[in-house]
Amino acid sequence: MSIGIAFFLFIILTATLFSQSHAKDRNPSSLVLGLTHSRTSPPVPVPMVSGRAHLKPSEMLDMMEPLKGVRDGYLISLSLGTPSQVIQVYMDTGSDLTWVPCGNLSFDCMDCDDYRNYKLMASFSPSHSLSSLRDLCTSSFCVDIHSSDNSYDPCTVAGCSLITLLRGTCPRPCPSFSYTYGAGGIVMGTLTRDNLMVHGSNPNVTRTIPNFCFGCVGSTYREPIGIAGFGRGALSLPSQLGLLHKGFSHCFLPFKFANNPNVSSSLIIGDLAISSKDHLQFTPMLRSPMYPSYYYVGLEAVSVGPVSAVEVPSGLREFDLKGNGGLLMDSGTTYTHLPEPFYSHLLSVLQSGISYPRSIEHEKKTGFDLCYIVPFSKSSNYVVDHLLPSISLHFLNNVTLVLPKENCFYAMGAPSNSSVVKCLLFQSMDDGDYGPAGVLGSFQQQNVEVVYDLEKERIGFQTTDCASSSAVSQGHHAK
Repeated sequence: MSIGIAFFLFIILTATLFSQSHAKDRNPSSLVLGLTHSRTSPPVPVPMVSGRAHLKPSEMLDMMEPLKGVRDGYLISLSLGTPSQVIQVYMDTGSDLTWVPCGNLSFDCMDCDDYRNYKLMASFSPSHSLSSLRDLCTSSFCVDIHSSDNSYDPCTVAGCSLITLLRGTCPRPCPSFSYTYGAGGIVMGTLTRDNLMVHGSNPNVTRTIPNFCFGCVGSTYREPIGIAGFGRGALSLPSQLGLLHKGFSHCFLPFKFANNPNVSSSLIIGDLAISSKDHLQFTPMLRSPMYPSYYYVGLEAVSVGPVSAVEVPSGLREFDLKGNGGLLMDSGTTYTHLPEPFYSHLLSVLQSGISYPRSIEHEKKTGFDLCYIVPFSKSSNYVVDHLLPSISLHFLNNVTLVLPKENCFYAMGAPSNSSVVKCLLFQSMDDGDYGPAGVLGSFQQQNVEVVYDLEKERIGFQTTDCASSSAVSQGHHAK
């Protein structure tokens, strides 16, 4: 083959790769949203099973892990490497990439003063794992993650020869990547493959997922803790487990249990997460043509108390021609965000029905918009907050979720002078004409069983006592 023909084929090959990639989206939003977009079908790994010799089918098809509540989210423990290194990371339904801090001494988080307590958390050391490998530039995961941060073929960046580019056989490692989140956070690292150990529905049964692909991150901006991506993309944790066609569920404990080592939230992936759940209310799962990796629902209205219904803008229940709109389900965002001017109108409706005195001091201090001084009875150790109205979310398919009151107004501190200050923990969306119209954050999902039924393209809700459910589940496993 002449040099001219080879060069011509090379140009066609790279042009094809460029046409499939996505440039990084501009990002004015203050929300934690991963911006990579998946184009490839996830490989289905063949699990290596350890534990008892005879396993029931459900134990082979399910994963069950505890979630630890912290002040701004929920942590899942990942057991990576040989021997296993346990790293705690956020569970995030609003992104795909799973990444962990790498290097006990070298990991650097810039502008993370607000998270100084998290700096003591463990990091992953590839050199201490016998099974750790760098991902190759020919990997579909490598192409996927680089499609969001540049328009160059990763094997070209890695310096592969022309002949290996044409044949797709370059052995060079995947180049370093950068991954951007909507809050302005950025992580930089390398794609790594290693063994991931997960627990089945029986805690005595574990499975080892070989060649699990994740980001080994050495430096970040405003991202002090790793993340387990639960989106629909090829890199997400459920996708690599081969369970993305099934679904998952969680039941987030209230914030009062944060950092309590004796209780944990339940996270279930697989058949067990969606079986026998038809008694829940299910709303259709909307698929955005612009952000197909993320989970959207349509919000039709919001009720304040038993009577007042606040009509929402159409953007919260449907997408525009560019794929913008919808309400994003995002466990990686703490509080629910709603668009203006709807958000301000909701505040007005709430304020008109509450007679408690406002605490402007706490509103300035916390940044929340409605804070009230609520009576507290010392004799009965009871907060007299019955005048704070309930808030209900009305979704498509006649689904109504009455939020637990503590998911809306939350005490900002201990009672003082026979009163306690409670603030509304909703926030407004930053201005922007792209992406989701609103976000349902993890705080408003407390004490709610949420089921992601991916097979039937729907999301179910049911208010429940997640602490009791967790205790029953853990006691069941202990038998």
